[in-house]
Amino acid sequence: MSSEMLILFFVVAIILVGGAIVFSSLAAPSSLNPAKSEPYECGIPTEGPAWIQFNVGYYLFAIIYLIFDVETVFLFPWATVMRNIGMRAFVEIIIFFFILGIGLLYAWKKKALRWV
Repeated sequence: MSSEMLILFFVVAIILVGGAIVFSSLAAPSSLNPAKSEPYECGIPTEGPAWIQFNVGYYLFAIIYLIFDVETVFLFPWATVMRNIGMRAFVEIIIFFFILGIGLLYAWKKKALRWV
């Protein structure tokens, strides 16, 4: 790819993104209602400070769930080619499960799965 094409690519990208931002700011409806400035639009005023500290355990639990959930998506492509590849695919998925198991044991040892 030549440098002229790369420059053209970036110029077109900047024009498209800038045009989309300008168009959305001009075409979008706007409201000067003070309720729109509130942090929550449900109609219920907040009680206490809006910035409270959450337990880091909830975050860790969500991240671990997300990691294991995304990793299980890799089982679908494996299942579709397992018959074509044969024993090699089976050994690879056993290694994959072993790595997942080590990750689960690590999270269990660090007590990241406790919901307290």
